[in-house]
Amino acid sequence: MAQFHREMRRPGLDARLAQAEAAGFTPTPDELAFGARVAWRNSTRCVGRLPWMALEVRDLREVTEPADVFAHLLDHLRDAFAGGAIRPLISVFARGVRVLNPQLIRYAGYANADGMVTGDPANVNLTEFLRSLGWAGGPGTAFDVLPVAIQSGTRVELFDLPPDAVQEVIISHPDCPGIGELGLRWHALPVISDMDLNVGGARLACTFNGWYVQTEIAARNLADEGRYDLLPRVAAALGLDTRRGRTLWRDRALVELNVAVLESFALAGVKIADHHTVTRQFTRFEAREARAGRDVRGRWSWLIPPLSPATTPVWHRQYDDREVSPNFERVPAVWDTPVVSGCPFH
Repeated sequence: MAQFHREMRRPGLDARLAQAEAAGFTPTPDELAFGARVAWRNSTRCVGRLPWMALEVRDLREVTEPADVFAHLLDHLRDAFAGGAIRPLISVFARGVRVLNPQLIRYAGYANADGMVTGDPANVNLTEFLRSLGWAGGPGTAFDVLPVAIQSGTRVELFDLPPDAVQEVIISHPDCPGIGELGLRWHALPVISDMDLNVGGARLACTFNGWYVQTEIAARNLADEGRYDLLPRVAAALGLDTRRGRTLWRDRALVELNVAVLESFALAGVKIADHHTVTRQFTRFEAREARAGRDVRGRWSWLIPPLSPATTPVWHRQYDDREVSPNFERVPAVWDTPVVSGCPFH
């Protein structure tokens, strides 16, 4: 509260403190909006904090029915996409409401009998958990969109995302048709849903999004060996010699996969950042915060990109990675809880 009154130059702090002491602290709508924006400003693992003041905050603390929550989540997806312009947006719900998926849009991971995975290996446990809640499964492609599980109190309900709420970009390459023939795609919006918003000790369920940096998709989601592991197939499409690591085929394939993602998003008219631009913007964020008399905290291993990090301005910098409030705090995955009779809520 003191930080809100100080930074926003609001009078009446003593009266507000007395009110909170007498009745307990519940953020007002203005305090909630301020706290959500500052939580983004304080996020040590986010390199894209420059536009933190532009975050649109939707106060949905009165919405508790799962079907109503889902309706608002659909509004979030459609409004945040904004025809490809991507708007930073957060929807805040009451403490008893929770989206059980780590992101609103995730691709299924199906464990096969031969030990291989169809789809995203990171989501095998999530997929099995959703099936235990009654999901029949998708068509079995590498990019089946998972349903959303919403908890309110002890109730959990599943909802399928309609096609118009899931905007996807088909991945192709401007100079290598073989990459386009791999049948790759990725969803346009990274909407986080497994973190609580902590404002003054009040923890609230939320979903929030910015926009992608291309390395998140091309250097991690599609490239990591524990994810889609596509570098060998991309290298084959490029005609690279993969017999020896010293040909640097992995590096060359990784660069071209990043080119493909950037060019594909541009072709689709969907906003995406590149790692050079976003790290330069981060140094501008640091300068602005210094002028405001505030320290910038950061987790260096998250701020540097997974592609050519030494070419970016954050490579040689050091950061204090201690967390401060307001902030976002991760909630443990429900499917790590022992399941009784197919569902931990019965």
